Amino acid sequence: MALLWAVRGATSRFSGRLLARHSSQAARRGERPGGEELSRLLLDDLAPTPRSAEGLERLFGLSPCLLALRAARRRVARLLLQAGRSGLQGERAELLRAAEARDIPVLRPRRQKLDALCRYQVHQGVCMEVSPLQPRPWTEVGEARPGDDPRQLWLVLEGLQDPRNLGGVLRSAHFLGVDKVITSGRNSCPLTPVVSKASAGAMEVMDLFSTDDLASFLQARAREGWLVAGTVGCLGPEISSFSEIPVTSCLEFLWDRPTVLVLGNEGSGLSKEVQASCQLLLTILPGRQLPSGLDSLNVSVAAGILLHSICSQRKGFSAEKREQLL
Repeated sequence: MALLWAVRGATSRFSGRLLARHSSQAARRGERPGGEELSRLLLDDLAPTPRSAEGLERLFGLSPCLLALRAARRRVARLLLQAGRSGLQGERAELLRAAEARDIPVLRPRRQKLDALCRYQVHQGVCMEVSPLQPRPWTEVGEARPGDDPRQLWLVLEGLQDPRNLGGVLRSAHFLGVDKVITSGRNSCPLTPVVSKASAGAMEVMDLFSTDDLASFLQARAREGWLVAGTVGCLGPEISSFSEIPVTSCLEFLWDRPTVLVLGNEGSGLSKEVQASCQLLLTILPGRQLPSGLDSLNVSVAAGILLHSICSQRKGFSAEKREQLL
């Protein structure tokens, strides 16, 4: 039995070396990956991750992995790539070429093994072992004077804890043109692979920052001339103590100066300290009378509506640029 395990281990290690060697040789020859080349690669039973890879996490999904390679913010230990009988095409072929260009080992695991490694998430046949991604301290944001661009928009997230909510918010923010995203350092979801997958990889390319003192951060922006706009659900007793802060529908909001939009926790919304630091509160008015329990929106849905209502006022695109986008 010991001899059998030794043979299997040696075979697994040989398979990995063979795949990496074929990939690097193909890159030097300038061949397009996929098809015939991939069919020569042996299936790898994936020996345990070496100690040098400890502390890494498994990023999964085609877009997150491809954008992570393009952004080059993470250390990549190896790429795990599943291919069908037709080989690799399109973005999967691009992914393999990008890994080869950086001398990243490429392995071809069996489907069942890849499912287990990704904890049965929807991985699209792609997984990378990478270093974690951390938000930068907000002190690295740099100076952003309100007079430089009156249509700057920053998004601040306080206490978002669901990774799929956070990913959905980041995807909308990136799509609609938010300039920077700042999260609270406490009681917030970290930048996990689930967040990256939910964001369709937007997390890999965005400017993300963090602070442990959101109230001070917001007050500093207000002193610099920024408008700090918080968000609330349907008007109710939760904002009665802050009645001196004007509340307006997002459809009536006029974006005429640099703005910081603040979204709160999925359940409790903005903390009292952060809400008190806001100069304005935006809300989304429902289209009907709603029973208790249905009188609010998922935070990622609300983020999309709020950001679109603001960013749709941006008129900086020329007719030519609009045609290119369309």
